[in-house]
Amino acid sequence: MPLPPSDEFYRIRKLPPYVFAVINELRDRARAAGIDVVDMGMGNPDGATPEPVVEKLVEAAHNPANHRYSMSRGIPGLREAIVARYWKQYGVALDPEAEAIVTIGAKDALAHLLFAIIGPGDGVVSPNPAYPIHQYGVIMAEGEACMLPMPDAGTFLDGLKQLYRTAVNKPKVILVSFPHNPTTICVDLAFMREIVDVAREYGAYIIHDFAYADLGFDGYRPPSILEVPGAADHAVEIYSMSKSYNMAGWRVGFCLGNRKLIAALARIKSYLDYGNFQPIQIASIAALRECDDAPGMIREFYQERRDVLVEGLREAGWPVDPPKGSMFLWARIPEAFAAMGSLEFAKLLMTETHVAVSPGIGFGPMGEGFVRFSLIENNERVRRATASIGDFLAKQDAFVGSAEVHV
Repeated sequence: MPLPPSDEFYRIRKLPPYVFAVINELRDRARAAGIDVVDMGMGNPDGATPEPVVEKLVEAAHNPANHRYSMSRGIPGLREAIVARYWKQYGVALDPEAEAIVTIGAKDALAHLLFAIIGPGDGVVSPNPAYPIHQYGVIMAEGEACMLPMPDAGTFLDGLKQLYRTAVNKPKVILVSFPHNPTTICVDLAFMREIVDVAREYGAYIIHDFAYADLGFDGYRPPSILEVPGAADHAVEIYSMSKSYNMAGWRVGFCLGNRKLIAALARIKSYLDYGNFQPIQIASIAALRECDDAPGMIREFYQERRDVLVEGLREAGWPVDPPKGSMFLWARIPEAFAAMGSLEFAKLLMTETHVAVSPGIGFGPMGEGFVRFSLIENNERVRRATASIGDFLAKQDAFVGSAEVHV
């Protein structure tokens, strides 16, 4: 009898089941039954891409010359456009040839950069909770993921300094992301300067995932780590078109800064892809050059949704703090439900209120006790969600007393 091939795959074994899939399955099952679910789980922007960008895509797509393979590093015009934006926005001068590369979204930049520079035993220190690729990108690259608690920015920074002072094997890379997903923690330029000082003292690299670069609220302006003088000697920054221009599905990102890291990423990408479809890159140039107002308008859009959600949850009896940045709200589970944990609470919320949120445990062990709301539903639906949550919380004693029945 033929022997079946093995279903044991080396890297797949290192990846746990995707926690968010549990909530997604409940959501899909409810929708299949005709139930309207307010989905505030995945951070998937629902706004339209600016019209000039769409028009440029259509125009470029009609040109057969753009149907061929492109460049894995990105076409020169797009690299020049992002460098020009960094100069205008942050006063940071970059070389589009050596200090900028186009990637197929921010995830591509981060995962392939780690794959390029990390080997067995190399440590990468990052905050926890965190966006899953920050931890598992390291693990897939066979590095050592060192997670430090980040209940607040100062605690993480103190822990980082202590780690480098005492560790025998100093981490090769510091991986941070501000505004932070999922906690929404925001920092100032002085904090970034201290991160650069640690890297400079111990010879480490820094990767700053800047996915929410343009989503700072109430006058807060998220700083680029490259604004710190000399930061490019140690750091790269990953910038994305997804949130700033409502271009999530277009998959356009950039890695900017340190020449050695950019060269490493360029080399490994040359083996893996030929870059984005060229009309998408041409349209992205239009976004960066012609749509200066778009990031600000999108920021105001998310701030309004944030305010509606915060007000609604507070009226529902769920005290939350308004985030200063990102497109999320990080909420501690109401005390009456704390014992059941974030996954079971998210399942209960989905079942009883038809509101989908992300359980904090999906962002790592230090995310337990929280859930994440994404600002991806319109104000009317957000109000409907918070009203439903309010009705649910008003009956919390009955639900907590019989939690085993519902979860």
